[in-house]
Amino acid sequence: MSIPAINLMTTLRSGHATSPRLTWYGPDSERVELSGRVLDNWVAKTSNLLQDELDAEPGMRLNLDLPAHWKSMIWALAAWQLGMETVLDGGEAELLVTDRPGAVEGKYDAVIAVALPALAMRWPGELPPGVIDYAAEVRSHGDVFMAHTDASAAGCAIRAGAGQQHVHENLITGFAASHEEGVRLLVPAAEGLEPALANSLGAWHNGGSVVLTHPDVELTDKLLAAERIHGK
Repeated sequence: MSIPAINLMTTLRSGHATSPRLTWYGPDSERVELSGRVLDNWVAKTSNLLQDELDAEPGMRLNLDLPAHWKSMIWALAAWQLGMETVLDGGEAELLVTDRPGAVEGKYDAVIAVALPALAMRWPGELPPGVIDYAAEVRSHGDVFMAHTDASAAGCAIRAGAGQQHVHENLITGFAASHEEGVRLLVPAAEGLEPALANSLGAWHNGGSVVLTHPDVELTDKLLAAERIHGK
Protein backbone atom coordinates (compact mmCIF):
# COMPACT_ATOMS: atom_id res chain seq x y z
CA MET A 1 0.00 0.00 0.00
CA SER A 2 1.32 3.45 -0.87
CA ILE A 3 1.84 5.88 2.00
CA PRO A 4 1.93 9.71 1.87
CA ALA A 5 5.72 9.93 2.12
CA ILE A 6 6.12 7.74 -0.99
CA ASN A 7 3.55 9.80 -2.88
CA LEU A 8 5.31 13.00 -1.84
CA MET A 9 8.69 11.80 -3.14
CA THR A 10 7.05 10.81 -6.43
CA THR A 11 5.65 14.33 -6.75
CA LEU A 12 8.94 16.00 -5.87
CA ARG A 13 10.91 14.12 -8.51
CA SER A 14 8.29 14.40 -11.25
CA GLY A 15 6.43 17.71 -10.86
CA HIS A 16 8.63 20.74 -11.66
CA ALA A 17 11.55 18.53 -10.71
CA THR A 18 14.23 21.15 -11.43
CA SER A 19 12.61 23.87 -9.32
CA PRO A 20 14.06 24.59 -5.86
CA ARG A 21 12.28 22.67 -3.12
CA LEU A 22 14.67 23.03 -0.19
CA THR A 23 17.11 25.91 0.29
CA TRP A 24 19.39 26.01 3.33
CA TYR A 25 21.24 29.00 4.76
CA GLY A 26 23.89 28.01 7.26
CA PRO A 27 26.86 29.50 9.11
CA ASP A 28 29.83 30.99 7.24
CA SER A 29 27.72 32.02 4.22
CA GLU A 30 26.73 28.40 3.52
CA ARG A 31 23.90 28.06 1.01
CA VAL A 32 22.56 24.76 -0.32
CA GLU A 33 19.74 24.54 -2.85
CA LEU A 34 18.07 21.25 -3.69
CA SER A 35 15.66 20.83 -6.57
CA GLY A 36 12.90 18.26 -6.31
CA ARG A 37 14.97 15.75 -8.27
CA VAL A 38 18.13 16.31 -6.22
CA LEU A 39 16.20 16.16 -2.96
CA ASP A 40 14.67 12.87 -4.09
CA ASN A 41 18.16 11.55 -4.99
CA TRP A 42 19.47 12.34 -1.51
CA VAL A 43 16.44 10.73 0.11
CA ALA A 44 16.75 7.64 -2.11
CA LYS A 45 20.45 7.24 -1.30
CA THR A 46 19.70 7.54 2.41
CA SER A 47 16.80 5.06 2.20
CA ASN A 48 19.07 2.62 0.36
CA LEU A 49 21.75 3.01 3.03
CA LEU A 50 19.15 2.24 5.70
CA GLN A 51 17.71 -0.74 3.85
CA ASP A 52 20.84 -2.31 2.38
CA GLU A 53 23.45 -1.65 5.08
CA LEU A 54 21.37 -1.49 8.25
CA ASP A 55 18.55 -3.92 7.36
CA ALA A 56 15.98 -1.25 8.15
CA GLU A 57 12.37 -2.16 7.44
CA PRO A 58 8.86 -0.86 8.12
CA GLY A 59 8.09 -0.42 11.79
CA MET A 60 11.68 0.03 12.93
CA ARG A 61 12.39 3.14 15.00
CA LEU A 62 14.96 5.80 14.17
CA ASN A 63 15.98 8.33 16.82
CA LEU A 64 16.59 11.55 14.88
CA ASP A 65 19.02 13.40 17.14
CA LEU A 66 19.78 16.29 14.79
CA PRO A 67 18.97 20.00 14.77
CA ALA A 68 16.67 21.47 12.14
CA HIS A 69 18.92 21.24 9.07
CA TRP A 70 18.64 20.19 5.43
CA LYS A 71 20.21 16.83 6.26
CA SER A 72 17.69 16.13 9.03
CA MET A 73 14.91 16.77 6.47
CA ILE A 74 16.48 14.11 4.25
CA TRP A 75 16.78 11.60 7.08
CA ALA A 76 13.14 12.02 8.10
CA LEU A 77 11.91 11.64 4.51
CA ALA A 78 14.12 8.58 4.00
CA ALA A 79 12.81 6.91 7.15
CA TRP A 80 9.19 7.67 6.27
CA GLN A 81 9.67 6.38 2.72
CA LEU A 82 10.73 3.07 4.26
CA GLY A 83 7.74 3.03 6.60
CA MET A 84 9.90 3.59 9.68
CA GLU A 85 9.07 5.54 12.82
CA THR A 86 11.05 8.71 13.50
CA VAL A 87 11.57 9.35 17.19
CA LEU A 88 11.99 12.98 18.25
CA ASP A 89 11.43 12.63 21.99
CA GLY A 90 14.65 10.73 22.73
CA GLY A 91 12.77 7.51 23.41
CA GLU A 92 13.80 3.97 22.57
CA ALA A 93 14.81 3.16 19.00
CA GLU A 94 16.80 0.60 17.06
CA LEU A 95 18.83 3.19 15.14
CA LEU A 96 20.33 6.53 16.13
CA VAL A 97 21.20 9.34 13.72
CA THR A 98 23.20 12.06 15.43
CA ASP A 99 25.68 14.89 14.99
CA ARG A 100 27.06 14.09 18.48
CA PRO A 101 28.42 10.55 18.17
CA GLY A 102 30.75 11.02 21.12
CA ALA A 103 27.86 11.59 23.51
CA VAL A 104 25.66 8.58 22.74
CA GLU A 105 23.61 7.24 25.62
CA GLY A 106 21.56 4.07 25.38
CA LYS A 107 21.80 0.92 23.31
CA TYR A 108 21.24 0.92 19.55
CA ASP A 109 21.63 -1.62 16.78
CA ALA A 110 23.51 1.05 14.82
CA VAL A 111 24.65 4.65 15.26
CA ILE A 112 25.09 6.92 12.24
CA ALA A 113 27.15 10.11 12.56
CA VAL A 114 26.08 13.05 10.39
CA ALA A 115 28.57 15.82 9.69
CA LEU A 116 26.48 18.96 9.17
CA PRO A 117 28.75 21.09 6.91
CA ALA A 118 27.49 20.86 3.34
CA LEU A 119 30.85 20.01 1.79
CA ALA A 120 31.87 17.40 4.39
CA MET A 121 33.01 14.23 2.63
CA ARG A 122 33.52 12.39 5.91
CA TRP A 123 33.31 12.94 9.66
CA PRO A 124 35.99 15.43 10.79
CA GLY A 125 38.12 13.34 13.13
CA GLU A 126 37.88 9.95 14.78
CA LEU A 127 34.56 8.23 15.31
CA PRO A 128 33.80 5.81 18.14
CA PRO A 129 34.17 2.15 17.12
CA GLY A 130 31.27 0.84 15.06
CA VAL A 131 29.75 4.25 14.30
CA ILE A 132 28.81 4.70 10.61
CA ASP A 133 30.02 7.81 8.81
CA TYR A 134 27.02 9.07 6.82
CA ALA A 135 28.96 11.49 4.63
CA ALA A 136 31.49 8.83 3.65
CA GLU A 137 28.91 6.10 2.97
CA VAL A 138 25.81 7.70 1.46
CA ARG A 139 27.23 8.68 -1.95
CA SER A 140 27.91 5.06 -2.91
CA HIS A 141 24.21 4.19 -2.77
CA GLY A 142 21.75 4.30 -5.65
CA ASP A 143 19.69 7.31 -6.68
CA VAL A 144 16.52 5.22 -7.01
CA PHE A 145 14.84 3.53 -4.06
CA MET A 146 12.82 0.32 -4.29
CA ALA A 147 11.45 -0.94 -1.00
CA HIS A 148 11.92 -4.62 -0.21
CA THR A 149 8.80 -4.63 1.98
CA ASP A 150 5.58 -2.63 1.68
CA ALA A 151 5.04 -0.13 4.46
CA SER A 152 1.90 -0.22 6.58
CA ALA A 153 -0.22 2.92 6.45
CA ALA A 154 -1.33 2.15 10.01
CA GLY A 155 2.24 2.08 11.33
CA CYS A 156 3.60 4.94 13.43
CA ALA A 157 5.46 7.55 11.34
CA ILE A 158 6.57 9.97 14.03
CA ARG A 159 6.76 10.19 17.79
CA ALA A 160 6.97 13.87 18.49
CA GLY A 161 8.61 15.77 21.32
CA ALA A 162 5.57 15.60 23.60
CA GLY A 163 5.11 11.88 22.90
CA GLN A 164 2.28 12.49 20.45
CA GLN A 165 2.19 9.90 17.67
CA HIS A 166 1.07 10.13 14.05
CA VAL A 167 0.61 7.13 11.78
CA HIS A 168 1.82 7.11 8.19
CA GLU A 169 -1.59 7.52 6.58
CA ASN A 170 -2.14 10.70 8.66
CA LEU A 171 1.34 12.17 8.25
CA ILE A 172 0.07 14.93 5.93
CA THR A 173 -3.43 15.42 7.33
CA GLY A 174 -2.48 15.10 11.01
CA PHE A 175 1.14 16.18 11.41
CA ALA A 176 1.99 18.50 8.51
CA ALA A 177 1.16 22.19 8.89
CA SER A 178 -1.35 23.76 6.52
CA HIS A 179 0.10 26.17 3.95
CA GLU A 180 -1.00 28.02 0.84
CA GLU A 181 -0.62 26.47 -2.60
CA GLY A 182 2.82 27.19 -4.09
CA VAL A 183 4.13 28.84 -0.94
CA ARG A 184 7.82 29.84 -0.74
CA LEU A 185 8.07 29.30 3.01
CA LEU A 186 10.62 30.68 5.45
CA VAL A 187 11.36 28.05 8.12
CA PRO A 188 13.65 29.28 10.94
CA ALA A 189 15.71 26.39 12.32
CA ALA A 190 15.68 28.09 15.72
CA GLU A 191 12.06 26.95 16.15
CA GLY A 192 13.23 23.33 16.31
CA LEU A 193 13.19 20.15 14.26
CA GLU A 194 9.55 19.17 14.82
CA PRO A 195 8.09 22.49 13.53
CA ALA A 196 10.57 22.45 10.64
CA LEU A 197 9.40 18.99 9.58
CA ALA A 198 5.71 19.85 9.94
CA ASN A 199 6.05 23.11 8.00
CA SER A 200 8.21 21.61 5.26
CA LEU A 201 5.83 18.70 4.72
CA GLY A 202 2.90 21.09 4.46
CA ALA A 203 4.68 23.34 1.98
CA TRP A 204 5.84 20.46 -0.25
CA HIS A 205 2.43 18.80 -0.16
CA ASN A 206 0.91 21.99 -1.58
CA GLY A 207 3.45 22.38 -4.36
CA GLY A 208 5.61 24.83 -2.45
CA SER A 209 9.21 25.10 -1.36
CA VAL A 210 11.13 25.81 1.81
CA VAL A 211 13.91 28.18 2.84
CA LEU A 212 15.44 26.80 6.03
CA THR A 213 17.70 29.18 7.95
CA HIS A 214 20.25 28.49 10.70
CA PRO A 215 19.77 30.54 13.91
CA ASP A 216 23.00 32.46 13.22
CA VAL A 217 21.82 33.66 9.80
CA GLU A 218 20.53 37.24 9.73
CA LEU A 219 17.21 37.43 7.93
CA THR A 220 17.85 40.61 5.98
CA ASP A 221 15.42 42.21 3.54
CA LYS A 222 17.94 41.40 0.81
CA LEU A 223 17.89 37.67 1.65
CA LEU A 224 14.11 37.54 1.84
CA ALA A 225 13.75 39.36 -1.46
CA ALA A 226 16.39 37.21 -3.19
CA GLU A 227 14.61 34.03 -2.11
CA ARG A 228 11.19 35.43 -3.05
CA ILE A 229 9.65 34.44 0.26
CA HIS A 230 5.87 34.61 -0.07
CA GLY A 231 2.73 33.03 1.30
CA LYS A 232 2.28 31.42 4.67
